[in-house]
Amino acid sequence: MHNLALRQTTAAEEIVVTNPFDGTIVGTVAETDAASVNLLLERARRGAQIARSLPRHGRSTILEKAAAVIEAAREDFALLIVKEAGKTIVQARKEVTRCVNTLKLSADEAKRNAGEVIPFDSYAGSESRQGWYTREPLGVIAAITPYNDPLNLVAHKLGPAIAGGNAVILKPSELTPLSAIKLVEVLVETGLPEEIVTVAIGGSELGRALVSAKDVRMISFTGGFATGEAIAKTAGIKKLAMDLGGNAPVIVMENCNFEAAVEGCVSGAYWAAGQNCIGTQRILIQRPIYERFKTEFVTATKKLKTGNPLDADTDVGPMISDKAVGRAAAMVEQAVAAGATLICGHKPAGNLYPPTVLENVPSNCDVLTEEVFAPIVILQPFDELSDAIVLANSADYSLHAGIFTNDLEGALEAANGIDAGGVMINDSSDYRFDAMPFGGFKYGSMGREGVRFAYEDMTQPKVVCINRLKR
Repeated sequence: MHNLALRQTTAAEEIVVTNPFDGTIVGTVAETDAASVNLLLERARRGAQIARSLPRHGRSTILEKAAAVIEAAREDFALLIVKEAGKTIVQARKEVTRCVNTLKLSADEAKRNAGEVIPFDSYAGSESRQGWYTREPLGVIAAITPYNDPLNLVAHKLGPAIAGGNAVILKPSELTPLSAIKLVEVLVETGLPEEIVTVAIGGSELGRALVSAKDVRMISFTGGFATGEAIAKTAGIKKLAMDLGGNAPVIVMENCNFEAAVEGCVSGAYWAAGQNCIGTQRILIQRPIYERFKTEFVTATKKLKTGNPLDADTDVGPMISDKAVGRAAAMVEQAVAAGATLICGHKPAGNLYPPTVLENVPSNCDVLTEEVFAPIVILQPFDELSDAIVLANSADYSLHAGIFTNDLEGALEAANGIDAGGVMINDSSDYRFDAMPFGGFKYGSMGREGVRFAYEDMTQPKVVCINRLKR
């Protein structure tokens, strides 16, 4: 039993967290009753007063110390991620490393991004005035996180919020709450007052109660489009920051470094069993190299080992649940029934869904138009770069895209023409550095993550203007 959630909430029932690979129980947590939301808010209001009074160096020190503790306990955190989320041990270790970096970036932001001087005398009539603006906390932030990055995506909410002097009500996925709880425990151990982060774990009723609460001044949400739309309809007047998913294309040009393109697309497509909002879903290949690329890509795909995520040589671990596997399989079956060609994969065993490759997918199939969030890839040929850009822009969700090319002019044409929050040149779509702005175009997101950009979303400018009156 993890006591942090119990101390902070009124418990209705227990939520059992199971290992998606073998179904064993990893732990239990207290479910938060939606009726107790007023208690959560009362605690968060106290936390907001405490948080805003913490000096910047104090916030920074706590975040630095937490990063150091997590780095020292790297293997324990990685094993927990494997057990509750099903990531491979290699991928889990990388997530822990990213979490450490996210907290360090947040510690830097607490000391650096405090505001700036305003040149009032740049404008006629304001010559006698001088002043500045500061970045002040919003107050209470509700952070809702998904299962696929159960540690680092939580750090991306908590780190900037703490740096900005806010309190947070954190609602992690009920499928993977243990890494989030462990992170909060470390923050408290390293000096964060307990009231600043309140953990609440539960389903949609709890979410609605938090989202609609007037005292919540911002909602930071990572998850699906349907849930994001429901939040927007319920929230009322408050800030919204949302990462709602993607349908990432990667363009492979005839003039590319061929081996790097194959390797990059394989990694981009199947990382975290495809449960990755910037994972490569559509590979657009210039026609002269289409057949060669298909052969090499499928060969590399078939060499991937799907299995126990604790084995160091496993490439693809389980999906999060049988429901997720069923959804992925149904999308593939719909496409095949409509005329798509199944090249490999699509043989689920429990929650293991092997890497799957399709081609000739009709344009109205869900696997092409929606976010699959599974180890499923579609191959599509094109003739000219302009055609590829049109195909890349055909989806409603657009976080990241990629292009492999040795032609600078073509790379820049793609970067300018693709409607996405990020265009990775000679990388697959799934590259992300935690300091860069992260978000999408169209329905892919609202606002930006990345520590500096989230910090700015989670603070508000306050202007101080002095009029030097003559005596």
